[in-house]
Amino acid sequence: MKNIIDKLQDGGVGITLIVLIALISIVALFVKELILKSDREKNIKLISSIAWFALAWGFFGRTIGLIKAFDTIQIAGKLTPEMVSGGLKMALVGPIFAIFVFAIARIEIIILILLPKKEKTVLDS
Repeated sequence: MKNIIDKLQDGGVGITLIVLIALISIVALFVKELILKSDREKNIKLISSIAWFALAWGFFGRTIGLIKAFDTIQIAGKLTPEMVSGGLKMALVGPIFAIFVFAIARIEIIILILLPKKEKTVLDS
């Protein structure tokens, strides 16, 4: 578990924390829909929107990581692996985590679509 937390920190706390919050939100909406069976279409749209946001945010983090790596190269004047590894880690970890969150959300959406809809009763009208 510590190794996973360390890797997420390599991706930039500001980037991976927001993607982690998106993951928690996606899972919470999925569980809420499974238990309460409230408004499936609205929950599917929310899960989808949060997933797309997480993906975009992860790639935003990649761009920041690459800029950080290039700034390090520019300041140093010469290229060594140690100088750019931090920026490159940030450039890779954020998008990978965001793609994972996006895939989880898509699987949840597929499950929600495949589940039978709740029957309306006289009390629901």
